[in-house]
Amino acid sequence: MAALNHPKIGDNIKVDPIRNVKDIKNIKKLLADHPRNLALFITGINTNLRASDLLKITVGQVKHLSPGDHFTTKEKKTGKPRNITINTTVYDSVRALLDTMPEAGDDEPIFQSRKGGKPLSVPYLNSLVKGWCDAVNLKGNYGSHTLRKTFGYIHRTIHGTDIPTLMTMFNHSTQKQTLAYLGIQPEEIKAAYLKTIG
Repeated sequence: MAALNHPKIGDNIKVDPIRNVKDIKNIKKLLADHPRNLALFITGINTNLRASDLLKITVGQVKHLSPGDHFTTKEKKTGKPRNITINTTVYDSVRALLDTMPEAGDDEPIFQSRKGGKPLSVPYLNSLVKGWCDAVNLKGNYGSHTLRKTFGYIHRTIHGTDIPTLMTMFNHSTQKQTLAYLGIQPEEIKAAYLKTIG
């Protein structure tokens, strides 16, 4: 177990996306009475931010936003700026969370530890996601990166978002990288072979 939580530098531990909208709804029900965790889950699967960037969002970045507005963040991994547009689901969950923390300053993280004022850590988010997926009986390997991968998987398979658009959203350098990242390339190749011609 320790190897999964503390991989060696250079190791690549693959996690699964949540592939079924029903499972997403079940996790939302599970978190309905926990505003922080619900907003964390919803924001994670709706913005495709890496865990480290998700956890550094501050109160000031989002408190005045409305659906369709965006905030800018600098990616920790690439150093590139990213504009993140929020949708109505993110807006509603963030507003509900902000209502529980009226004293929070603009520079404080929106996703705080129970000690107050301190951001959650990536390992803690990893354990939260594993716990949520386990609670709704999902089989597979899940972790903090599951949120970002779920964004891509659902966009591609349910919403039909094209690969070039997803490539830009993920800041990937090639479409091949995006296809591999989404984990659906083998499924699409098999489906293509099953289509009859003539």
